[in-house]
Amino acid sequence: MGMQSVAVACGALALCLALSTATNPGFVVRITQAGLDYAQEQGIAILEKELAQLKLPDISGDSRVLRVGKVHYELSRLRLRDFQLPYSRITPISNVGLQVSISNAFAELDGDWRVKFLFIRDHGSFDLKVENIYIKILLRLGSDTTGRPTISTPDCSAHISKVRVLFSGKLAWLYNLFHRVIESRLRKILEDKVCDNVAKSVHNELQTYIRTLPVTAKIDNKFGIAYSLVAPPRATAQSLDADLKGEFYSLAHRSPVPFSPLPLAFPSDHERMVYFGASSYFFNTAGIAYHEAGELVFEITEAMIPKDVEFKLDTSVFSAFIPQLEEMYPNMPMKFRLSAPTAPFLTIGPGGISFQPIVDAQAYAILPNSSLAPLFLLSLTGNVSAVINVRSGRIVGSLDVGRIRLSLKDSAVGTFQVRMMQSLMNILTSSTLLPRLNARLDEGFPLPLLDRIQLSNILVRFHQNFLLLGADVRFQPRG
Repeated sequence: MGMQSVAVACGALALCLALSTATNPGFVVRITQAGLDYAQEQGIAILEKELAQLKLPDISGDSRVLRVGKVHYELSRLRLRDFQLPYSRITPISNVGLQVSISNAFAELDGDWRVKFLFIRDHGSFDLKVENIYIKILLRLGSDTTGRPTISTPDCSAHISKVRVLFSGKLAWLYNLFHRVIESRLRKILEDKVCDNVAKSVHNELQTYIRTLPVTAKIDNKFGIAYSLVAPPRATAQSLDADLKGEFYSLAHRSPVPFSPLPLAFPSDHERMVYFGASSYFFNTAGIAYHEAGELVFEITEAMIPKDVEFKLDTSVFSAFIPQLEEMYPNMPMKFRLSAPTAPFLTIGPGGISFQPIVDAQAYAILPNSSLAPLFLLSLTGNVSAVINVRSGRIVGSLDVGRIRLSLKDSAVGTFQVRMMQSLMNILTSSTLLPRLNARLDEGFPLPLLDRIQLSNILVRFHQNFLLLGADVRFQPRG
């Protein structure tokens, strides 16, 4: 009992260690059965072309024929005219990857024959029909040390149940006497060649293609998104899931994120071919990266105020709330410098994306010599919501800001009633800052997509702690 207790304790410890070191994804990609079926269609079309170009070796040998004796035969210049894969099915296999099953495939070949027995030689042509070809391919999915996906074929089997050879020529009847030998050899060659070709196609074509999934997606010359796999892709009964890091970072300096992603309770939606789960962690790392890089600093001057907004940014306007400004800095232009003292932190729930950023607004008077005189420092906060969509393979969005609340943090012009200028600051920020932020969000952030993939029929849903994006997929072949 003592050793059993030790074993149980060790097992429990190992499980706890495994759970504690497991990495939750910040971003999840799910390919549903509909998506796998579409990928299968594209893959089968490519495989058909590959198999139709199979190079088959010449065949020669000796066969003993009743009442004729020993016959030497040669089959050469074997040419595949057609290879059709009419029925196929792709199935997720748990803990392995994907299984592709092909049934009732058929092929047609032709070639030349030569025969020699005793002192007689002859030659001619033949046609070969191969029917009821069954192929089973196992695709193992994994990831390399850089977080890129990998794919291999640990198992492939091909079985041909029917082969028919028709020989033409003067001595074609002689071949027909031992056609079973020929058919058996051709069957074995074709079965081996099919799987050899599948293995080469997976290595040369499929492996190369899936490596176009970006491990890092560059946003611009300052920021990127880490989309590396945090675990090998996992197959379930109805889908294939890929857990990605999903983390914004600065290209100049990458610092660790001070919090970890929460587990995502991914729903069992299957209306679309592919789903993207972007967690609150994903968006909040954007706030951290942009804040640490000093990108959340904005200036507001009168030149930035739209002409249709009747607002003059100078001390004469603000002196209505701060009378002493008229004496200290009469009729002088002003500017505001807005900055976030901390990175914004958003939450995602069934109602959408929301956050309450805190912004410091430092007001300055612009003196005649262009130097700046600090006037007062306000703290601005308010409820912000976001609208999200997908366009051209990028997450795009826009912000909507509710009524801004003000508080005074510091003043070089004495005390004043902050509440009185609340409407003024609402107009100022909504006409200058908000359009700039929305213009940037409209440029979007790249989704982790394979090369030549286009998305359509976009679906946007909000769940607790993450945004769910669904889409159908179209593969765009090279023109």
